[in-house]
This record gives sequence, C-alpha cells and structure tokens, in this order.
Amino acid sequence: MDAVSLLGWIAHHYYYVIALVLLIVLLYNSIVVVSGNEIALIERRWFGNKMPQGRVVALGNEVGIQARTLGPGLHFLIPFIYKATKSVFTEILDDEIGLIESVDGSAIPSGRIFAAVATGHNSYQDGEAFIRNGGQKGPQIEVLPPGKYRINPYLFKLTKGKVTEIMDNEIGIVESVDGAPIPEGRIYAHAVGGHSSYQNGEEFINNGGQKGPQIEIIPPGNYRINPYLFKVTKSQATKVGEGEIGLVESSDGSAIPAGRIFASVVPGHNSFQSGQDFISSGGQKGPQTEILPPGVYRIHPNLFRVTKAAAVVINKGEVGVVTAQDGAPIPMGRLLAQSVPGHSNYENGEEFLKNGGQKGPQIDVLLPGTYRINLNLFSIQVAPAVVVEANKIGLVTALDGRPLPEREYVAAPITGHNDYQDGSAFLSKNGQRGPQLDVLRPGTYYINPLMFAVEIDNVAVVERGQVGVIVSNVGEDPTEEMKKRLGASQHDPSEEEGKERYVVPKGFRGIQEEVAGPGRYYLNRRAFMAYIIDTTNITIDWDDQEDTRFDQLTVISKDGFPIQVSVKVVIRVRPDQAPYMVAKVGSIDNLIQHVIHPMIDSSFRNQASTASAMNFLQSRSEEQAKAELRARADLERYHVECVSVLICQIRLPEELMQTQTKRIIAEQQQEMFKMEQRSQAERTEMEKMRATADQQPTLVASEIAVKVATQKKTEMITLAEGSAEAKALEGSGEGKRLKAIGEGEAAKIAAIGEATAQAYEKQQEAIGEEAIKQIKIVELISQAIEQGAIKIVPDVLVTGGGSAADGLMGQLSRLLPGVDLRSLVQHQGESHKRGESGPPATL
Repeated sequence: MDAVSLLGWIAHHYYYVIALVLLIVLLYNSIVVVSGNEIALIERRWFGNKMPQGRVVALGNEVGIQARTLGPGLHFLIPFIYKATKSVFTEILDDEIGLIESVDGSAIPSGRIFAAVATGHNSYQDGEAFIRNGGQKGPQIEVLPPGKYRINPYLFKLTKGKVTEIMDNEIGIVESVDGAPIPEGRIYAHAVGGHSSYQNGEEFINNGGQKGPQIEIIPPGNYRINPYLFKVTKSQATKVGEGEIGLVESSDGSAIPAGRIFASVVPGHNSFQSGQDFISSGGQKGPQTEILPPGVYRIHPNLFRVTKAAAVVINKGEVGVVTAQDGAPIPMGRLLAQSVPGHSNYENGEEFLKNGGQKGPQIDVLLPGTYRINLNLFSIQVAPAVVVEANKIGLVTALDGRPLPEREYVAAPITGHNDYQDGSAFLSKNGQRGPQLDVLRPGTYYINPLMFAVEIDNVAVVERGQVGVIVSNVGEDPTEEMKKRLGASQHDPSEEEGKERYVVPKGFRGIQEEVAGPGRYYLNRRAFMAYIIDTTNITIDWDDQEDTRFDQLTVISKDGFPIQVSVKVVIRVRPDQAPYMVAKVGSIDNLIQHVIHPMIDSSFRNQASTASAMNFLQSRSEEQAKAELRARADLERYHVECVSVLICQIRLPEELMQTQTKRIIAEQQQEMFKMEQRSQAERTEMEKMRATADQQPTLVASEIAVKVATQKKTEMITLAEGSAEAKALEGSGEGKRLKAIGEGEAAKIAAIGEATAQAYEKQQEAIGEEAIKQIKIVELISQAIEQGAIKIVPDVLVTGGGSAADGLMGQLSRLLPGVDLRSLVQHQGESHKRGESGPPATL
C-alpha cells in the first residue's frame, strides 16, 4: 500500500487512529522503568482509603505517598491513580554509617528519646513492614552499615555519619543520651553486656543501660556507633613512661572509711582499666593506694584521674626518708612509726596499711635505687648519707628509744643494729634515747636522720713521745678507796685531796690508770675524754720573744732595783705518772699556767729579794741551782719531773749598768796606765840593754879576760902550794916519793877539777848558763884572735831578732865557718859538770 492509500485509510478511519494514540499514551504513562541504582517512590492519588489520623505515609490501598517503593525493573501503574518519582539508592561507604530518623510510625514512649527497634523491615528498606511491625516515629537506634539500600527517603530521613575510629594510643569515652537513670549517689552508669562496644544500642537499652557517662571505654578500633545515642569523646591512653609512676584518684565508688585517707585496694580491675570491676569489687572514691607502673593503660580519664610523677630515685650516697600520709596513729611517746613487713620498700601501700603501718615519719629508710612509690600515700625526702672520712669518727645521738637512766650521760651499747642503719632493730632491742657509746668509723652509712643525729669528730691521735690519759664517763662507780688514791707516788692522801679527782682501773668511771700509747683511737669524746700528754721534754720560756708563752720575769732586788730575768724550764711527765698529773691539774696547759708559772715567778722573786742586783747578776749559777732545786721539789708533788731550770739572761736597770760600766772603765784605765808605765820602764831598760848589747863583745871579752886572769892566778897559787907541799914531803923518804908524787898529782887533778866545777857552778848561779856559754865563746874567740884566725871588725855587720847571745852566736858562726860552736860549748859545759879538766877547746 502506497502512502496515498494509507492517508486515505487514516482519513476514513481516524477514530481508530485516535484510539491507538490514546492507547499508546496510556501505556507509556503506565509503565515505570526503574534502573539498577534507582528506586521509585509511589504516590496514590485517587480511589483508595484515607490514612489514619497522624499518619504521614500510606500503606496498601491508602491514598497518599506509599511506604513501599519500587525497585529496579519494569513496573505497570495506573497513571491517573499512581504517580511514581524516581530516587537513587542510599549508599553508605566503608567509613560511614547511616543514621535513620523515621518520619512516621507509632509514638516513642514517654521518657525515651530513641525509637524502639522494629523487626522485619530489612534495614528500613521495607517501610510498610516497619510501620506494620510497630516501628516508632523519630530517631532510630539502629544504624546502617556500609552498603546500598533502597530506603524510602520520604519515610526515613537518612544522615550519613563517620565510623568511630579509635587509634592505637587512644580510647573512646562514651556518654549515653538515653537509657535508665543513674542511681542516686553514683556518677557513672554501670556497665551492661551485649551491646558490642556500644554498637548495638538496642541491646544496651534492653539490658538496662543507663543514661549518662558510661563507665566502660572503647578500646582502639573502628566502631559503628550511633552518635545520636552515644556521644563518643576520644582521649589519649594513659602512658606512664620509664622512670615514672601513675598516681590514681577515683571520682566514683564507695566512701573511704572514716579515719582513712586512701582507698582500699580491690582486685580484678586490671590496673584501673576496668572501671566496672573496680566499682563492683567495692572500689572506693578518692586517692588510690595502688599505683601504675610504666606502661600504656586504657583508663577512663573521667573516672580515674591519673597524675604522673617521677619514680623515686635514691642516688648513691643518699637515703630516702619516708613519711606516711595514712595509717594507724603512732603510739604516744614514740617519735617514729614502727616497721612493718611486706610493703616492699613502701611500693606496696596496701600491704603497708593492711599490716598495721602507722601514719607519720617512718623508721625504715630507702637505700639507693629506683622505687615506684605512691607519692600521695608516702612523701619522700632525700637526705645525704652519713659519710665519715678518714681520720674522722661519727658521734651518734638517738632521737627515739627508751629514756636514759638517771645519772647516765651515754646510752648503754647494744648490738645488731648494723651501725645504726637498722633503726627498728635498735628499738626492738631497747636502745636508749640520747648520746650513744658506739661510734661510726670511716665509711658511708645509710642512717635515718629522723632517728639518729650524727656529728663528725676527729679521731684521737697520740703521737710518738705522747700518751693519752683517758677520762671515762661510763662504767661502774669507783669505790671509796679508789676515790682517795691519787697516785702511786703519793702516800696517805688526805680526804680532801681524794675528793678532788680519782684514778681508777679499767671499767670504772673516772681517770683510767692505763694510758693509751702512740696510735689512732676511735674514742667517743662524750664517753671518753682523751688528754694528750707529752712524755718528752717540755720547754717553757720566759723571755721577750714573740713566740714564747710568758714574758721575761721582772723581780725586785734587795737594794730595790728591778731585774728582768729570762728563764727556761725543762720538764717531763713519765707515762706511768701521766694519769696522776691529770688528776692533780687536769692538763699540761693547766700545769704550766697554774703551777709552773706561779712557782717560777715566786721562786725568782724570793731569791732576788735576798741579794743585791749586782750580787744576783754575779751569782747567776748559784741562783739557777737554787731555783732548780726548789722547782724539782715542788713539781714532784704534781707527778712531774723537773729536768732543769736555766737562767738565760739577767738584765739590770740601765742606770745601774752605766754606773758599773763607768767604774769598770776607770779601773781598766788605771790598769792601762800602770801597764803603760811598766811598758815605758821596760822600754828604757830595753834601750839600755840594746846599747849594752851593742858593746857586748868588747865587754864580754874584757870581763872574761879578767876572770881568766883571776882563775889563772888561783891556779898558779894552787900549783905553787901543791909544789911546796911536794917539796916538803921529799924529805920523808925516797921510798915514799913516788907515792907522794902520785897522790899529789891526783890531788892536784881533783882539786883542779873540783875547783873548775865549783867555779862553773858559781858562775852558773851568778850569771846563768847562757853567760857561761858566752864565756866559753870568748875563750875560743880569744884563742882564735891570738892565733890570728878571727877578724875583729867585720866588713859588714847585720843583726836581726832574738837575744844578744843569739846575735853573737850568729856572728861567730859567720866568722868561724866549719866550727859547730853550739856543740862545742855544750860539750865543754858537760865536762865541767862532770868535774873533768882538760885543755881548752881549740878551733
């Protein structure tokens, strides 16, 4: 059929054409095509039941916007009855949740904020089932997980929210906006089970979850939590670093018992990470006894306030002094709390309190180390350890303990306290309060300064040449006999002397008989006083030097002149007598100041008053001897040996010394004048002798010639008499002639020798041996002159020192070379002494 025919047919049958067009338009409006990511919302306009009062969305045959929707596909709707409106699927991404609010349904019960969960609506995709099954109008508890949903946007208002993400170092703090009320007196809602970390709000409500801050927290992870029902606040996990501790204070729980400051420890809360177990186990509100060691904790920061504090570090050379802020009261009369076991150096506060630990300063101390101690329960004060250096000692005073007995100054010693480092042992063994007998030797000691006060003192050093006299303040009281015995060298001491001081054996209170020899001694000066006594010679000076103890003595002589005397006294204390010397005067200084000085001063004053100033000066040795004798006698009474008393210098007044000097000078001048006069006389004699000596050869020759002639005369007379006697005897007989002649000759020779000897002796007595020598020399000279061997006047004459004879002998030696004149003269003299005679010496 061609086009013309077709048009003709349509013109004749136009009503078929109209009907066909109407049919096509009807079919087009009746078919609803919904694509794969869409839904169709249906509105019924006509021919249906009216919706109930208060309803917004229609069900089934009700006129209005239908609760049901059309999914993807081809759908036929009567166009004038239904109107379809397309909408896209609701898509929830992986990190999102869908929050639903229903605009229709039954009313939420009074007091509730969120609608109860209805079943069978297929995640809100079946609106009719939601309404028919009692779905409630308003915000819904359930949330939509990630996915695509065909939800009627007219019935359900959907809001996308983010998944709650808790990082590894975070926790989630939850507050519910719906649920049962929290009981009165409680701050946090109790935990309920089954809600899967608040992701199942219906279970939370159904299981009695309470409205308000929740005690449970959310650990790290991703959670699909309804933010309308649960307000989640992120907070950092509690991290306690190395060298730190966590101090915990609970804001909820039962009340702490009256009289207590810190809450009791309850088990099962896993280091305060389970708040519900803490509350259920009877955890108490307030500061907690337990602490958190280093680590990361998921603790509810609103339930438990955690304060970080540095761990207690006690360095070497320090001690930690502990004061407990809670516990039983310290008994009356005690200063420090008693020691209790089991608290592990105060790190376990619960054991401390459970075992009867007392509130206040503790007797136990912390030694060097690191401790995790609850600083709210225990305050720690770091104090230096007691360090006793070399050549030092520590004197200890106990500040707590039993009272000292009456009349006791030093506490009785006890053992087992480890050099006062165990104060509890000290008290348990009835240690006494006050100065202690035992001392601390060089070292480091960890002593509680609240229990023991330590004073550093020097050791007692006794050098060579010294002894230590010990005075004991401890021990038994001495007997009356001991009190009266002053020393071994004292006999029958008076009662008054015995009451002053007493020397006792070892173990008794008083001055000890036994002395300490050279060395170092750890003596407690509170119990034992050591007097160091020099046993070598001690010199005491009285002079005007700056470094001497005393000024020179000034005494008055008998004639009223002041005399200054410099004195040196040397004393010695024997070791065995040292205790008795101390008993008498106390010390060497007291001996010098109060005994020796007054004694020497008085001694020299008394001696000077009995002599004139000049006599005192001139009799120095006698005065010194008298002073030494008196000092020795006086010092023996004090058990001191006087070695010597020396007068070093005596100074008289200047005017007296000037007068004396002038007198002595005058006497010296007189003596000098006399000596000068004698010198002049001797000089005159010398000149005379010198002149005589100049003419001596001639004078000597003349004198010798005269004497020789006289001697020859005598000789001749003697010879003549002998000859006469010989002739007179010639008549006696010829027989006797020879005998007479022999006897005569012998007599002659003897007479000549005797006469010669007597002559020499007389000459020696008269003129001396030197003159005789000179005579013999003259004889020799005479003989030499006679023989012409000597030249009388020399060509050159030189004289020197010595006597005239020496000069003459020197001249003769020059004139007579080769002749030993001295030997010749000596030989001649010896011959005359023996009575020999002979011919004169010849050159």
